[in-house]
Amino acid sequence: MIDDSRPSSPPAMQRILLVTGLSGAGKTTALRVLEDMGWEAIDNFPIRLLGGLIDHADRDGQSSPLAIGFDSRTRGFVPHDIITKVKQLAARSDLQITTLFLDCASSELERRYNETRRRHPMAHERPVHVGIQAERELLEPLRRWADAVIDTSAFASNQLQQSIREQFSGTAPQSMSVIISSFGFARGTPPLADLVFDMRFLDNPHWIDELREQTGLDDPVGVHIKQDPAFDKAFDQIRDLLLTLLPRYAAQGKSYVNIAFGCTGGRHRSVFTAALMANSLHEHGFSPTVLHRNLGSRAADEIEGLKA
Repeated sequence: MIDDSRPSSPPAMQRILLVTGLSGAGKTTALRVLEDMGWEAIDNFPIRLLGGLIDHADRDGQSSPLAIGFDSRTRGFVPHDIITKVKQLAARSDLQITTLFLDCASSELERRYNETRRRHPMAHERPVHVGIQAERELLEPLRRWADAVIDTSAFASNQLQQSIREQFSGTAPQSMSVIISSFGFARGTPPLADLVFDMRFLDNPHWIDELREQTGLDDPVGVHIKQDPAFDKAFDQIRDLLLTLLPRYAAQGKSYVNIAFGCTGGRHRSVFTAALMANSLHEHGFSPTVLHRNLGSRAADEIEGLKA
């Protein structure tokens, strides 16, 4: 009897990225970006339960890469125990585990906490710098052991997002990430934009009393902008240009494209156009991430009166 059975192909490896680091260094931002890139992201997950999570995913036939966030606030956080557990899991032939540690200078962390008036999780009614130092000492074994370390001291939020995309886009399910952002020219041009569109040719809602304190995400502002006779034609031309360029960028192997829309203050015209463009590109099969850099900035006549 002829045995015509063929060996089955080995199962695909489950990719796991463990994201940890100092509180305030950007873990939440990193996980959000990874989720946008197609990873299944879970924050504040006890690593001692990771084996059960993996086995459950195997039974359900799930193969999406996992991004697991944890830090000193996570239940059962003991660095040496975590390292031992992950080493045991990493020995499995069906798992590919990488650890990312987000670091940040103590002075910058203290500035961030003071600026947002948040309490540091390890300060316990003591000064912020005491909690930062205590956490740094606690996490030092994880920092030394991690496969990759990103220092976010000099990063704004959008720069950290860009760094995460650059480092992990090669293992993400999506071949190319599209980021659509809005910004105000008066507050600086985004340094990482691939394409910048200046929307200051449109009538400025800031000078309409009832619209000044609203933003481009509010319906009355959108109605006012769309009434500008130049808007529809310009929007259609920009959309058609993007629909031409994006597939070309993807064909050239580009992992991300950052499309930025700017107006004077970054609160009205750029926000509305960016949000509308994201919806339009979504209808054409893209999954853009939308960032509004200056949406929370205050409405100021001296800013809106600046010339280009």
